[in-house]
Amino acid sequence: MTGIIAQNVGRTSGLIKAASGGGGVWTKIKTLTASGDSTLSFVNGAADVVLDSTYPIYVFKFVELHVSHTGQIFVNFSSDTGSNYNVTKTTTVFEQYQIEAGGTAWLSYAELSDLSESTAAQRIVDEVNTGNDSSASGELWLFNPSSTTYVKHFMSWTEAMRDYAWQLHVAGYGNTTSAIDAVRFSRSNGYFDSGDIVLYGLKDSA
Repeated sequence: MTGIIAQNVGRTSGLIKAASGGGGVWTKIKTLTASGDSTLSFVNGAADVVLDSTYPIYVFKFVELHVSHTGQIFVNFSSDTGSNYNVTKTTTVFEQYQIEAGGTAWLSYAELSDLSESTAAQRIVDEVNTGNDSSASGELWLFNPSSTTYVKHFMSWTEAMRDYAWQLHVAGYGNTTSAIDAVRFSRSNGYFDSGDIVLYGLKDSA
């Protein structure tokens, strides 16, 4: 038994088989493995990266990113295949954490981390440290980046370990009607020592 249900009529649980022709199927596009990199970039048409109208939704998965120096991780977008990462963005951010030793937990609107019509990179991971057991994981969703009609919505959630669990939630949009064709992840200082960023695309469900 595969656990895939071809017809879900009369059933209350299980997975519904994807539509024929690839609709509603996640496709793995590209994995970038960090090894002393200050930035990790996905550029449409370069190194087998697809970031165009092929998929209406793209997701970047962050898998145990380890860093050389304690600090933050950022994202920015390009509309000229990576020549410039300066798309104007408006975002909203909130964060929460719990210290390993217990005590007061924290949940707040991160006013100093959001952007208002700014071309600066957006913080998406907060204060991961360099311990051997420390890393950051999570994901970022980018919607219809090839549109030349609408702004480009994106959202992310990440979890970083720095002797406490620190989760950061970001949502916003790139305020451009130009297609976004490159995405860059960068450090506030130091390098990405190890870990993966994996890009997936989701086909239309129709």
